[in-house]
Amino acid sequence: MCIRDSPETRDLIISSLRAEAIEKVGSHYAGLFMDDPDKAELREAYGIPANSIKDNDRMDKMNAFFFWATWATITERPGKDITYTNNWPPDKLGGNEPTGSFLLWTGFSVIILLAGIGLLAWYYAANKEEETVEDSPDVNPLSGLKLTPSMKATLKYFWVVTALILVQILMGVITAHYSVEGLGFYGLPLADILPYSISRTWHLQLAIFWIATSWLATGLFIAPAISGKEPKFQRAGVNFLFIALLIIVVGSLAGQWMGVMQKLGLVENFWFGHQGYEYVDLGRFWQIFLFIGLFLWLFLMGRALWPAIKARSENRHLLIMFLIASIAIAAFYGAGLMWGRQTHLAIAEYWRWWVVHLWVEGFFEVFATVVIAFLFVRMQLVRASIATASVLFATIVFLSGGILGTFHHLYFTGTPMAVLALGATFSALEVAPLVFMGFEAYHNLRLSRAKEWVKAYRWPIYFFVAVAFWNLVGAGIFGFLINPPIALYYMQGLNTTPVHGHTALFGVYGMLGIGLMLFVLRDMDLNAVWKNRPVKIAFWSLNIGLLLMVLISVLPVGLAQTVASVKHGLWYARSAEFLETPTLQTLRWLRVIGDTIFTVGSIYLAWFVFGLKWGWSIKKEA
Repeated sequence: MCIRDSPETRDLIISSLRAEAIEKVGSHYAGLFMDDPDKAELREAYGIPANSIKDNDRMDKMNAFFFWATWATITERPGKDITYTNNWPPDKLGGNEPTGSFLLWTGFSVIILLAGIGLLAWYYAANKEEETVEDSPDVNPLSGLKLTPSMKATLKYFWVVTALILVQILMGVITAHYSVEGLGFYGLPLADILPYSISRTWHLQLAIFWIATSWLATGLFIAPAISGKEPKFQRAGVNFLFIALLIIVVGSLAGQWMGVMQKLGLVENFWFGHQGYEYVDLGRFWQIFLFIGLFLWLFLMGRALWPAIKARSENRHLLIMFLIASIAIAAFYGAGLMWGRQTHLAIAEYWRWWVVHLWVEGFFEVFATVVIAFLFVRMQLVRASIATASVLFATIVFLSGGILGTFHHLYFTGTPMAVLALGATFSALEVAPLVFMGFEAYHNLRLSRAKEWVKAYRWPIYFFVAVAFWNLVGAGIFGFLINPPIALYYMQGLNTTPVHGHTALFGVYGMLGIGLMLFVLRDMDLNAVWKNRPVKIAFWSLNIGLLLMVLISVLPVGLAQTVASVKHGLWYARSAEFLETPTLQTLRWLRVIGDTIFTVGSIYLAWFVFGLKWGWSIKKEA
């Protein structure tokens, strides 16, 4: 067995038998990631091109990583009867089984969830004050809106958003197809130039890029509209930021391709290539560039908003909340800069989850709540005082559970048992407000029918209704499906994770990004009469396609893997032997149905958006 030598040397001494086993395992992975002909079939099952690792030195480093990572999962902490990873992953042969604490805190998290739902139900029942303005204006209060040069300059942002949506979905189609055809795309040897690791990275990275770009452009558009003033050189700043974002997108994607194809050294790869951390895959140089870009956006937003904040109008407190949410969007991305090239994996994962959970799932949620409320206040459909109170309450509820709820990502990274307790408790509280998203959906639906002129905003508002729906289903139900300790113990790394990922990231933040884009495009030309059929097809296709993708393919695969993980261990649930069974193959092929409908929706959306510029999405005057 492995034993620790003296504290001075900190060496591990292994038996000759284990040394032989390590050599055999290393030989297996060398053959798999390099070019052993006997591993060709297994490589295809995993979607790994031959010679993915191109030299023995890198392969030795990879095998060393495999050894140390595995060692941490089976080695008990000093003076404890649990491993550094809390006995994860499940593997009875290796002695890894869940402790009683997993069951205890899972039960407690369910109790906390029920208590949180009960308290929020009481709050909603006790605070029935109607948000909607009873005497909504008969004419659109924004009808006299004059577009400033910087507001007009944001249009190109939305063209890029639309193009990135199409490319992102194409990368998703390719990535999903690799799961059934391995190294090909309907017979084409696509993996030779676009391997799975690249298509999957680009699929996720592009989603973050286009969602963020839509949000940034919306902020840049509405800030001068609120204050009624165009700061000096504002358009130049908007154009400069646009060019910077284009450089970041193209440069980071190219760097990731070069990193995976091993055209960069290890140091150069960290700075300009692929860091290997999901959600923050881009090289450190591009991270810093993006961080600076976010603060440039914040500066442009702040200087345009400031006159309105100083005016002390009824909207002032909501504006301050909007500004604070914008500051959080810019500042908390900085957590992704808190690790270095050789930082311990557990520490790097800690900061990475600040980005994924606090930045994306926390402050994105707050920003979404504020911006939707503010748009309705601008349209005089909701009273500013009540909207501000609702936003403050939602922010407190979201962040009170969300900040410490981040710990549910850290159950297996060497943290003490207290982290398990706190993570289980507060991540359950995160779900409680999502249960009441039906109220928000119903409220938004009512607003879309408030007055005749509001019908012009019907489809942007419908996308906000979709945000509420997916907040409940994707973030709430599918999030809690995998969050309790005992569930995550068996489900981590299985297809149950992308169930939550797709329905929360695209379902909530993607739908919001599209809704904000359509709101701005509507305000850019209030006199134009839209042809609603393309955007109607886009809305229903995107939502139905996403739902089918999950319900008839990704979720059943994930649940089947969970059963396998409980019975045999995580290794078997992720193995080619299990995933290549006829039943699992059929379930993965069924994803084509939802993916196709979803893709049709994205094409119709792009057709509609570009048609607003070139005329085919606008009804011509009789």
